[in-house]
Amino acid sequence: MSVIQDYQASTRTGKIANFVNTRMGAAPMVKEFGRKLFPDHWTFLFGEVALYSFVVLVLSGTFLTFFFDPSMAHVVYEGAYKPLYGVEMSAAYASTLDISFEIRGGLFMRQVHHWAALIFVAAVSVHMLRVFFTGAFRRPRELNWVVGVVLLILALAAGFTGYSLPDDVLSGNGLRIIDGVMKAIPVVGIYLSFFFFGGEFPGEDIIPRLYSLHIMVVPALIILMVAIHLFMVVVHKHTQYPGPGRKHTNVVGYPVGPVYAAKAGGFFFIVFGLIALISGFLQINAVWNYGPYDPSPVSAGTQPDWYIGWVDGILRLMPGMLGDFSFLWHIPMPWGWNALPLGVLIPLIPAGALIVGMLLWPWIERGLSGDNREHHILDRPRNAPGRTATGVAAVIFYCVQWAAASSDLMAVYFKLSLNDVAYALRFLLIFGPIIGFIVTKRICLALQRKDREIALHGRETGVIEWTPEGAILERHELVDEYRLYELVAYETQPPVPAQPNNKGRVGLWSKFKAACSRAFFEDRVEPITSQELAEAHAEHDQERRKLQGSVDTAVRELEGKRDNA
Repeated sequence: MSVIQDYQASTRTGKIANFVNTRMGAAPMVKEFGRKLFPDHWTFLFGEVALYSFVVLVLSGTFLTFFFDPSMAHVVYEGAYKPLYGVEMSAAYASTLDISFEIRGGLFMRQVHHWAALIFVAAVSVHMLRVFFTGAFRRPRELNWVVGVVLLILALAAGFTGYSLPDDVLSGNGLRIIDGVMKAIPVVGIYLSFFFFGGEFPGEDIIPRLYSLHIMVVPALIILMVAIHLFMVVVHKHTQYPGPGRKHTNVVGYPVGPVYAAKAGGFFFIVFGLIALISGFLQINAVWNYGPYDPSPVSAGTQPDWYIGWVDGILRLMPGMLGDFSFLWHIPMPWGWNALPLGVLIPLIPAGALIVGMLLWPWIERGLSGDNREHHILDRPRNAPGRTATGVAAVIFYCVQWAAASSDLMAVYFKLSLNDVAYALRFLLIFGPIIGFIVTKRICLALQRKDREIALHGRETGVIEWTPEGAILERHELVDEYRLYELVAYETQPPVPAQPNNKGRVGLWSKFKAACSRAFFEDRVEPITSQELAEAHAEHDQERRKLQGSVDTAVRELEGKRDNA
């Protein structure tokens, strides 16, 4: 009878690892994952910043849950902050003040939590922009793109639910806007508002409900989406920028263990340290300056955190009247007249269109290009002018709405008319994306032509040469192979013509797709062929030899004259 001898580790760490492996069989999984390669590029760090700031959010939020009281019960404040001593407020606001002034390290942790939330949303947003502009959402990563959009929406939800918990004047005004939007929904709006707030606004249940969403539901969904996202990254392998040796069938980079894991661990502490440094020196959300929420007054100059500002801004841009036309309609119903405030409902359309467009973009671009291939090499934004121009147009559309949330502050600080600011922002909301699309596409095409010139004839060195024949030339220097690969390794997409249906007819939908495809792909710069590159480099070498020969001849003639003299 044979006896199997167990592996005997010599170190304490090895013994622990061997114990886990013999009980759970983790070695094959760790070995497989540890060999996964990840490319190294600074733009890939935005996703890591988002992940690490979320970890900081969870840690700081866990600390805050020990002391925060999510109750709207009325109490009289008798804490350490004397300006509000004896003021009636909710228990939620009172506990926020206690955390800020009476819990050791409480204010610091509040600020860490708030700054980490801002950085988390910003990092997710920039990461999504990087994925969009480089084309990393294409097959087979369409579903991972959808997961990313859902993550962005959940980040906004987490921020808003947490932002509303202190029950101060600033957060209460934000909830007041949500209440107004809910009540604007025909027929069911009032019932939704009563259900959400637990009665007439502000109700008694909204803070506990938001607290449950903020600490349980939304974080659980975010963790689930992050896990799905990382799983898909491992399954599909990481995308990479073009370069020598990089193909759709390989990944050039570092393995997870030990190189990438060590770098990621160090970068986590850098992010953690920067958030702590910012939180220690830059005050944010000083709720004691605003006071407890009172629904009767309306304070001027209030605005939400930047990532929610665009929703507030689009509501401000919507006019209540156009001449004699009113956007407040009254619809007859069997039970009486029902108000239909289009001034509140219409702004929901562009906001919803922006989100739906993000979700569906991989399939929209596939329909316009007809390209259903797998893509593992990223595009330079200039090499996809139509996509880049569309992204810039969407960013302008978002930024105008975001800026509109501060229209009153613009008017006050720049001493402008509030109406003039609103008219300017409305103009930019409509025509800004169109202008941005046209200008961005022109810039991308110009950059492509410049790249083509550099690849064929080299970069300008700034050195002016005067030949013996009297010609004045600027010296060009050919770029190295890595830079050359970056300039020439891309594909152009021709526009897709209208296709007939099963009956042989070209329908309106097919014509519309063909028109959009022409707008995206008709203006393009074809990549350099190998023959063009070889001819240009041969011509460059010939010119250099000719110039050098002329210089050598002139030098010999000059030396001959000196010898004769």
